Amino acid sequence: MKKSIFILCLIFCNYNILKACDKCGTYNNSDFKIKSATITHKADLGVTVWDIKVEGTAGNTMPKPVGQLNGAPVLAYVFPTTLKSSDIGFGQTEGIVALALTSHPDFEDTPLWDENLDGNYLNDGLVWHAHWVLLVEDKRVGGGLSVKEFKKGDPNVVLPPTNPGMAMYMDSPGFNIVTKGNSIKVIVPNFRINNKTNFKFDAVSCYMEVSTGEGGSHDSPGTKPMLGVYKVYTVASGNLSLPYSVK
Repeated sequence: MKKSIFILCLIFCNYNILKACDKCGTYNNSDFKIKSATITHKADLGVTVWDIKVEGTAGNTMPKPVGQLNGAPVLAYVFPTTLKSSDIGFGQTEGIVALALTSHPDFEDTPLWDENLDGNYLNDGLVWHAHWVLLVEDKRVGGGLSVKEFKKGDPNVVLPPTNPGMAMYMDSPGFNIVTKGNSIKVIVPNFRINNKTNFKFDAVSCYMEVSTGEGGSHDSPGTKPMLGVYKVYTVASGNLSLPYSVK
């Protein structure tokens, strides 16, 4: 895991000064300026509460739709961690386990959950919701990271049954998210992280974007990742060193 932290630090140093993404700057405001990040274990409830506080209003700024999947914007508050992939229901594989709180109006990737409670399970991508993802280094995008992809049908890939069916290491666990004032919180049951409560973490706010690749299906490698980090707005630690411990 020290290797993974070193890679994150290296990526941050290498890509933090790259030229700005024009679209990314639209959302670079105080709502994504992280002031602090904590994860607190509530032993009596068997949960951890993950909390990011910002200078502005957490979750207030959401992406503007582009009307298609290719190029669809995703805004996110992300907790990179030292958890293992197997702790969250993935198979044993390399990558940084991260819990991403996301909003994206152009597509739906939580088909089991009706976050806006309108009876339609396929229209609430804009509502802030949680994803487990595995992040890997990716030099094709300005943020230096993307969600790890795999070839469809690969028998070696293990995903939780709550995954949204995309060919990348992503899960839609349905964790409860609460936004209030400058705070965005997510509640994670202990058993959903293999009862691990002694891991390290950091917090990041960022702009991500979807690329569907050749023909719009992304069945073959594209020039851009399926879901890449194009701009990092704020890092709680300042250097992505994952210095924080669960309280």
